[in-house]
Amino acid sequence: MSTLLCNVPPVKVWVHKHALRDYTDQQDEWTPGYWVTVKSLPGRALYFETYLTEYGATYDKLTLDAFRSFDPDNISEDGASPKEVLFDMHIEDLQFWNGFDYGITCIEKNLLSNMEVEVRPRNGKSYSGKYLFTLDNYHAHRNEPDLYFSEMPDEHKSHNIIELENGYIGAYPNNRCRMTDPSLSYAKLKTPDFKVATRYIDVEYAPNWGRLGENDSYFWKTPEETDAFEHIESVQTNKEEQENPF
Repeated sequence: MSTLLCNVPPVKVWVHKHALRDYTDQQDEWTPGYWVTVKSLPGRALYFETYLTEYGATYDKLTLDAFRSFDPDNISEDGASPKEVLFDMHIEDLQFWNGFDYGITCIEKNLLSNMEVEVRPRNGKSYSGKYLFTLDNYHAHRNEPDLYFSEMPDEHKSHNIIELENGYIGAYPNNRCRMTDPSLSYAKLKTPDFKVATRYIDVEYAPNWGRLGENDSYFWKTPEETDAFEHIESVQTNKEEQENPF
């Protein structure tokens, strides 16, 4: 069971050395790397562990503002950095919510993998991008108090990792993403008028369901189902007797 950190796809990125030096200098230098894992801490931004190919080293507390996507068409002549780099987005524009718990998992949503994505960060602008994968939190240990919000329907959010066309990579909840497919999506999209989910849905304790502790049959019926079945059989038998009295 994964807790605290989990593996992520090995996305190739540029890493700003400013972040590797604990933000103590302002030198505009970059180094290539690959994502290895991501770490979730309640009340903290996501931390990405990254393998730095020039050093043979890993660095595990890099936030999303430290990265730019690795575009083979946007490399400087000496190959040491991206050719054009924007610095117009901040960490709060790249990630909406901190970690919701220590339990974290990573999934690639197959249906969304080839869709175009439009995101709306806090700065109010719209950006297009490419879906990479999704990170989600859960409460991992039932023998420990659940002190956080990962399993509360009105507070929980997913982190969709989106590679933006401007070079940034962000983590956005579903309600800040619009994903379209040329075959599946309507030409004119409606504006969502949805409300936040607030209800806990339980299918086991339904009205008149009964209990099964004393029943060891494979094709079981609850007492209510048995009574209903016997009633239907009785009605059917009476009908047949009336139709065929001899």
